[in-house]
Amino acid sequence: MTKLLSCIACMHDSVFVNGFVCKNPKLVTAQDFSSSGLNIAGNTQNKVGFNVTLVNVLRLPGLNTLGVSIARLDYAPNGLNPLHTHPRGTEILTVIKGTLLVGFVTSNPNNTLFLQTLNSGDVFVFPIGLIHFQFNVGEGPAVAISGFNSQNPGLIVIADAVFGSNPPIPVQVLEKSFQVGQDVIQQLTAQFK
Repeated sequence: MTKLLSCIACMHDSVFVNGFVCKNPKLVTAQDFSSSGLNIAGNTQNKVGFNVTLVNVLRLPGLNTLGVSIARLDYAPNGLNPLHTHPRGTEILTVIKGTLLVGFVTSNPNNTLFLQTLNSGDVFVFPIGLIHFQFNVGEGPAVAISGFNSQNPGLIVIADAVFGSNPPIPVQVLEKSFQVGQDVIQQLTAQFK
């Protein structure tokens, strides 16, 4: 048997490693290297008008240890992929259809905003760990494809993490962090329960 150059994820093993334990090479099939569905538009009927269809190691076991994943991003008109970060991966985004306003903010102390309007065929990079967003500023729906240099880049949506944590972050901490009163914090946290 030809030696496989990748380590196919064994989803049933409880041993924790960076990635998944390798599947027995004798049990590997073509399905371990294939996934479908990126041709199907995601449902954008939600508060932010956005949907992501992620193909990472959990959906495509053949990605295990290869350090890559991909996603389809669908935006309704005025749809937003809200402020978020990927703690384990850099993202490269290509607009397939529509017009997106994209940006990221560098780390402290400068907190510089890099902002760009992208049209079909344009590409933009979001460095690992930096807060970023995409906003559909076009007339109709928009579609993009993102690639990541991680089999599982992770996702932290800033507003969800700050105002919707479980258990909640103490109100006093949020008041001081954002320099606003308790009434503002309570109004914000109510949106994420």
